[in-house]
Amino acid sequence: MKWIHVKAIFESNDIPLAEELVSDIFFGLGLQGVVCQIPMDAPPEGFASDAVEVSDETYVSGYLPDSDTSMEIIEKIREKAEELQSKSEGLQSQSGLYINIVIKTEIVDQEDWAEAWKSFFYVTRITEHIVVKPEWRTFAPHQKDIVIEIDPGMAFGTGTHPTTAMCVALIEKYLMPADTFLDVGTGSGILMIAGAKLGARRLCGIDNDEVAVEVACQNLEKNAIDPDRYHVEKNTLDIYLAENQPPPKFDIVTANIISEVIIEILGDIKKSLSDGGTVILSGIIREKEGIVLAALEEYGFSIAEIRYEGEWVAIAAKL
Repeated sequence: MKWIHVKAIFESNDIPLAEELVSDIFFGLGLQGVVCQIPMDAPPEGFASDAVEVSDETYVSGYLPDSDTSMEIIEKIREKAEELQSKSEGLQSQSGLYINIVIKTEIVDQEDWAEAWKSFFYVTRITEHIVVKPEWRTFAPHQKDIVIEIDPGMAFGTGTHPTTAMCVALIEKYLMPADTFLDVGTGSGILMIAGAKLGARRLCGIDNDEVAVEVACQNLEKNAIDPDRYHVEKNTLDIYLAENQPPPKFDIVTANIISEVIIEILGDIKKSLSDGGTVILSGIIREKEGIVLAALEEYGFSIAEIRYEGEWVAIAAKL
């Protein structure tokens, strides 16, 4: 079977925001194996020694099956990219945002693309003791290392994105042994695995994507997490709480999703959090930090900590 590799190479004066906007186009049109390539410093010696050389281009890429409808989807990608450029040009005088996008395509074989995306993911030390390792990489851990082994499938990252890394670091700081843990929008399951390896007694993950639920369960199993300790289901938070009466309470709730969704579900997050519990939020760009903080204050949360990495923000807040 043939596939079409679609690459959106972009320039912007706000790379994190442009990355999010371009990625939304790809995910919205159902592309698979989506990868964001942002040039960065070389990893520490010993990490990623088996990885291919990283491109100095900034782009988002993904794959489509080569079918009768492929050209129509590619045309829609081009149209949406042009719309995004036009909007940024209109907003530039007001906000300073600039985006220029070039779309490139090529035909590849199934075998080529099914393996090629793996070359972008490396062993990454997120904190002093927590290491994320794609299952196809080799790594010799230090004595006190906690190694999270991830196979993201072709739809999720491995935890090296700043938002995920900051969430893991905050979980390490605020989770106490025997805490209960809820992950909203669980994706690959990496935050659940971190919670489990840091001592959470009971864990729950919910996601509205069936593929995410399957991938999360596979990764929890790969990391030898006792299935009696966790539950993952396809659901939304409001329905999950409505279906379980009285609504279950959790000591730690995490949500690494976009700001607008965080604000929308913050009331349900409050319902699911134990008194004195901690919510850990990320997926927030700096320009949206203010509205998220205002929403947290409105719902009665107190801010415990705010972390920044580049243009990304992570927040820990308590009831």
